[in-house]
Amino acid sequence: MSEFERPDMSREGRSGANAPEFSVSELSGAIKRALEEGFGYVRLKGEISGYRGPHASGHCYFALKDDKAKIEAVIWKGTFGRLRFKPQEGLEVVAQGKITTFPGSSKYQIVIEALEPAGAGALMALLEERKRKFAAEGLFEEARKKPRPFLPRVIGIVTSPTGAVIRDMLHGFDERFPAHVVVWPVRVQGEGSAQEVANAIRGFNAFPPAGALPRPHVLIVARGGGALEDLWGFNEEVVVRAAAESVIPLISAVGHETDWTLIDLVADARAPTPTKAAEWAVPKFSDLAGAVDHLGQRQRRGIRRYLDETRNTFRAEARGLPKLEDLIALPRQRFDGAAGRLDQGLRGLLQQKKTGYAHVSATLRPSLLGVRFGAARRALDRLAQRQSHCLGRFSNLERNRFERVASRLRPGQIAARIADCRKDLGVLERRGAQALMGRITLGRRRLDGEANMLRTLSYQSVLARGFALVRHEDGAAVRVAAALSAGARIVIEFADGKTGAQVTDSQHTVPQVTGPMSSISDRPQAKSTARTQRVRAKTDGQRGESDDGSDGGGQGSLF
Repeated sequence: MSEFERPDMSREGRSGANAPEFSVSELSGAIKRALEEGFGYVRLKGEISGYRGPHASGHCYFALKDDKAKIEAVIWKGTFGRLRFKPQEGLEVVAQGKITTFPGSSKYQIVIEALEPAGAGALMALLEERKRKFAAEGLFEEARKKPRPFLPRVIGIVTSPTGAVIRDMLHGFDERFPAHVVVWPVRVQGEGSAQEVANAIRGFNAFPPAGALPRPHVLIVARGGGALEDLWGFNEEVVVRAAAESVIPLISAVGHETDWTLIDLVADARAPTPTKAAEWAVPKFSDLAGAVDHLGQRQRRGIRRYLDETRNTFRAEARGLPKLEDLIALPRQRFDGAAGRLDQGLRGLLQQKKTGYAHVSATLRPSLLGVRFGAARRALDRLAQRQSHCLGRFSNLERNRFERVASRLRPGQIAARIADCRKDLGVLERRGAQALMGRITLGRRRLDGEANMLRTLSYQSVLARGFALVRHEDGAAVRVAAALSAGARIVIEFADGKTGAQVTDSQHTVPQVTGPMSSISDRPQAKSTARTQRVRAKTDGQRGESDDGSDGGGQGSLF
């Protein structure tokens, strides 16, 4: 029997001994062909169940169910990318595809080629669900909306380049205020339109502010009116999130005034029509000119009013001030009095000076001046004679005084004084030498006594009796054997020098050393209950020196 023939499942075939045998794959293929030929393409209405998104391969697997039955469904990768409406868990849809089987698991399934919501009610329910979801995330809050720029120089428009919307908007821009318009062409309806709109919004935001293509100051997402299904691309999550992430202020102009989409709720502003969005984006030139004229008139009126008020204030304040004549009347009166007294005083002073000069001039006659000059000359001669006499007497007195001093300064008297001083100095030298020797002797005796005491108390006297001092490498004394561990380096000091050593183990044995004092091991070893160390000694080459480099004769502590 050929594999394209259906198996005979009649009673005669089952009971006959000559009934043909089928393999499992043959039977599964026959059932598959029978099912596909019997149903072909079908439209199936049901609720999506078990949907978890596309598989790693890109295919989608889920089930369609109602209240009584369930059928498996699959959407191939190529078909999924072309779907305008994407499947969601729990959504009631109408699927179109062909019925087939999957022989690997003995299941029948529908291969979906088209998918749409089950009526307008389902779309509205889905829309409300998405609205609640985005509202819970805070995407519709007014606090996050950005203000529109007053006068944008660059405007970005996301719309179809072939529709009437872009022409109406450009015409609105020409009638209002000139601006640089950048259009990002997209599909505003059909499969892939939502992704294109989202990419356009993100693309405008990715423009560098100072790039070759200027970054828009405001974005407009525009589309004409239509049915709910036609506007559904602007309700997709990818579009809503792209609009929410936009750092550029975004104006939504989708549909007519009665139409609304989710992008209208998340946008910074929602225009009822695309033409209105153009009017909102840029101000009207005549309105700006009128506003400037109005502001200029208000400014001029304000300046005039300010000047009038200031002038009136000055006048009012001037009325309260005293007159200039009243302010300078008293100073002027004092000035006039002082000027009158000054004139009188100058005249009196001049008359007084004239009288004085006349009195002096009467005494300054040539004869009187000659008499006064002769008297002055005679007085000067007398003073000169007295000066000469006084200088002679002073010279005689000083000469006599020097002679008396010179008589006392004879060489014999000076030599006698020097001899007496030398005798006194010799006596003082002998007394000083005796005193110094006494102090030195006393200090030497005291030092000898302290040295004897030091030798008596020094640890080196103990070392001279056959003992040894064990120190750590840092100079600290080792008091107990427990303080040493295997591998530790120590310094053993004897009476005649030092020896470096290293601890080899921590057993209860008497330390064994090698070095200049190794003969100590010949002595009888005493039993000790304390923990001891067996060490390996190593000569460090420093004989008779302390840890700090000084000789070993100084005072120190045993520990």
